[in-house]
Amino acid sequence: MKRALLLACLIGTTTQAGPLYEDMSGALPAHSYTGGWEHFVGGGVAVFDCDDDNLPDIFAAGGEAPATLIRNRGDFRFEAAPLPPLTGVTGAYPIDMDADGRMDLFVLRAGQNIALRGGADCNFADATTQWGIPADTRWSTAFTAWWEDGDSRPTLAIGNYVDRNDPDGPFEACDENTILRPVAGGYEAAPLTPGFCPLSMLAARDARGRQTLRISNDRHYYVKGGHEQMWDIAERRFLGPEDGWQNVALWGMGIASRDLTGDGADEVMLTSMGDQLLQIAQPDGTYAAAPYAIGTYAQRPHTGGDGRPSTGWHAEFGDVDNDGRADLFIAKGNVDQMPGLATRDPNNLLMQQADGTFTESAAEAGVATVKRSRGAALADFDGDGRLDLLVLNRRAPLEIYRNVTPETGHWLGITLKQKDGNRDAIGAVIDLRSGPLRQSLQQVIGGGHAGGQLLPRHFGLGTAESAKVTVTWPDGSSTAHDLSAGMTHLIEKP
Repeated sequence: MKRALLLACLIGTTTQAGPLYEDMSGALPAHSYTGGWEHFVGGGVAVFDCDDDNLPDIFAAGGEAPATLIRNRGDFRFEAAPLPPLTGVTGAYPIDMDADGRMDLFVLRAGQNIALRGGADCNFADATTQWGIPADTRWSTAFTAWWEDGDSRPTLAIGNYVDRNDPDGPFEACDENTILRPVAGGYEAAPLTPGFCPLSMLAARDARGRQTLRISNDRHYYVKGGHEQMWDIAERRFLGPEDGWQNVALWGMGIASRDLTGDGADEVMLTSMGDQLLQIAQPDGTYAAAPYAIGTYAQRPHTGGDGRPSTGWHAEFGDVDNDGRADLFIAKGNVDQMPGLATRDPNNLLMQQADGTFTESAAEAGVATVKRSRGAALADFDGDGRLDLLVLNRRAPLEIYRNVTPETGHWLGITLKQKDGNRDAIGAVIDLRSGPLRQSLQQVIGGGHAGGQLLPRHFGLGTAESAKVTVTWPDGSSTAHDLSAGMTHLIEKP
C-alpha cells in the first residue's frame, strides 16, 4: 500500500477543480423500481450498446413494474424502446451468450430468470428455452459468468436469496445458489451450497491470481453461521482458513473490484449497512481491511443531518476526473423503513487523492440525492471521454447526470474482442502504463448490485497523451500495444 501511495504522489496530473455533474434526468423516460418485500432488494441496471452506435443503452429493472429498455440517441436524448413485457425483474447483466457479436441480457427475477437474445436495432427475444436454461422459480438477486477452458458458451452463477417456500422463514431460510454449465443441448444446473442469501457475485482473479467466485451475503437473513464466501473455480471448492481466507460477516449488498495500489491485484469494495468494507490485496494472496483513515467506510450520511448508519448498495470504481486514479461511487438508500438506519441517505462520490485516500465530493458534484437508490452505472453516455452517472431508485424516478467536470485529464478506452465463443474476452486483464502510472482492469461480468455494464474499458491518464498497454488474454497469451489518448481502441486477439 505504501509503495502505491508513493507512486500516486509521483503521477503528474492537471490542476483540476472538483467533480461536477449536471442533472439530465428529465431526458429519461418515466421509470422507477417498485414492489413489496421481494423488491426491497435488487433494482439493477444493465448498460451496453444494443444498436452498434457506440453509445451506451440502458435496461432498467422494474420490480413489480415492467422493466424498461432505453435507447441512447446521443447528446443526452433518450427514448423507450420495445421490449417483451417483463415484471418481477430484480436486475440484469449484458453478456454475449451465443457469440454472434450482439449483446444479450441475462435477466434476474423473483421467479423464472429470462435469457434475452439481442438482435439488430435493439430488438430482443426470449431465448430461455432455445438456449436450454433450466426452469427455476427461485428469487434471484445475484449473477456472474465466465468461460471455462474449451467451452464455447459461458458458465453462469446465479445467487438466490430467501427461500420463499420455507414455512419457517424468512430468517435462516437462505436458498441454495446455482451453477449452470453448458452441456449438449443446453445447460445443466448444479447446486452451490451452502447459500447465505447473496446480493452480489463476481467471478474474477483474486489476490492469489486465481479465478475465484466471490459471493457477498446478507446477514439479515442468514442471521448466524454465514459469512462472505470465496469459491475456487478450478478446484470447485470454497476457500477456508487453510487458504488464508478469513471469514467476514456483514450485510453484503454489492461488490466492486479494481487495482488501486498498482501491484496488478484488485482491491475489493463490499457495501453493507453501516461500514463499507474495502479489502486491500496483500502480497501473500490474502486480504486486509483498509485503514479507517482511507475514507471509504462511508458509514453515515455525509449531509442532511441524519446520524443513523447508511445502507450501501451498488458500488463502482471509475476515474471521474481522468487524473489516473480510480474514484468510487456508492448508491445508498434505506431498505424500506428500517428505523435504525438513515432514511435520507445521500449517495457517495469518493474521489481518490494523490496520497491514496478518498474524499467525499457527492454534494459539491451535485449527485448527493437521498432517494432509495439501488443500481447505478458510471458510463460515458455522450462520448466526450468523461464518465457520466446513472442511478436507479426504489419508488422514485430513474436519474442520470452528465459529467461536466472542467479541466479533466486525458483518457482512452479499450474494447477487447477475440474469435472464439468468448467474444468479449471475459477473464482478460488490461495492464496500462504511462510514466510512473500503472493501472490494471479485469474484463469481467458480475459484481455491482443486480446489474453491470459491458462497454469499452475506460482509463484516465492525467497529463499523459499515450500509454503502453499489455493485454493478457483468457488463454494466458499476451499482446502489447502503444495507444494514444482521446479515443477508444479496438484490440483484437491475433
